[in-house]
Amino acid sequence: MANDGIRAIALVVLLVCAGCSSLIPQMEDIGREGGISATDSLSITDGDGLNESERKQVVHRTMARVETIRDLEFTEDVPVRVISRETYHNESVVAPIAGGQPPGWTNQVWEALWLVDEHTNASEEIDGVYASGVLGYYSDGQIVIVSDSETPRIDPYTLAHELTHALQDQQLSLSYSTSTLDSRLATNGLIEGDANVVESAYQKRCEQEWNCLERPDRSVSGLEPNDGIYDTVIMPYVQGPRFVGALRSGNDWTAVNRAYDRVPNSTEQIIHPDDYPEDQPASVSLAGNPDGEWRRFDTNPRGETVGEAAIYTMGRTNGMIGANETTTRNYSSQFSDGWAGDRLVPFEQPNGANGYVWKTVWESPADAKAFETAYRVLLERHGGQRAGDGVITVPEGPYADAFLLEREGTTVRVVNGPTPRAVSELATVS
Repeated sequence: MANDGIRAIALVVLLVCAGCSSLIPQMEDIGREGGISATDSLSITDGDGLNESERKQVVHRTMARVETIRDLEFTEDVPVRVISRETYHNESVVAPIAGGQPPGWTNQVWEALWLVDEHTNASEEIDGVYASGVLGYYSDGQIVIVSDSETPRIDPYTLAHELTHALQDQQLSLSYSTSTLDSRLATNGLIEGDANVVESAYQKRCEQEWNCLERPDRSVSGLEPNDGIYDTVIMPYVQGPRFVGALRSGNDWTAVNRAYDRVPNSTEQIIHPDDYPEDQPASVSLAGNPDGEWRRFDTNPRGETVGEAAIYTMGRTNGMIGANETTTRNYSSQFSDGWAGDRLVPFEQPNGANGYVWKTVWESPADAKAFETAYRVLLERHGGQRAGDGVITVPEGPYADAFLLEREGTTVRVVNGPTPRAVSELATVS
């Protein structure tokens, strides 16, 4: 299971500030907000929490410091809304990696990655990853704080992280059209990578030169989120800072700012910054209609791109990473590094049966073979048995199903269905 420190930075928001009043910054020079400078010391302590006036001072100083690090100026107020934990659970909060697709579609996508099984609701697992530790988030121009305390303590570093999102929204952009899992993770790699770099720089300066509040103890939820989905969710927080670091030149953020006009469109570019922006993902399509009563889910887009990061997570979660490869979470492996593009289409039948066709394209035949080999190992680990005509069945267990695995040149196709006959019907889609 991932350690608590990593989990803390991954879960959407990470703001431990609650009860904050609306921020009313004044337009001043970079490094000064609300009459407070980045270098100012505040005559407050927060052992018993902060009252409203103290919170204003802390927030304004944090804004001034974020400006100093990021070399951008806040242009308008950042409203703060405080809600109780009960209210948060009752509100509909859309997970950043969710695509708003039907539950059956979502189940098939995450089942194709072997991160949820036949009997698990993937949407609930995704929600569980976020619900296990969300304390606040930035959305639609405001910071939403989840707390029942009237005089909360403020985590100085995560407050800086969330205010960075407000600064991005005001000066750059947080509004992008992302239609696939891969593109959503890639865009978040830039956005969260940027905020994490600011947060790290903020912490370093607190340790060396700035007077800062003590960090409050973090409470870790007793819930155990799905490991594989969790590892996918945190990719932007783990790899994003490395991507931003590759763009940044010393304290010059020019290239990072320009990236908001041309956001990375694949996790391959986040994992391998040298591939940005020239190496674009291949366009992969699946044409034709399956035999039998199979039909595509009526969704837009009519297919998913899971991407390199999710394929890595599939392998890491299911023991596909070899002993000679690092077991740390670096989203790089022999079977995923050569990714060039993919398209996954879930299907359903009127009787409730589900299946999918997943076509992956690789940069070379050797890369395609590496993925195929690793996938066969995955099937063997789950008890896969040959059933004729190239079909492999997993006869029992949570992933009991039938599979067809084919490789031709740089393309690998996986066809899944409940029976060998179903796989034969779905195999007409290519």
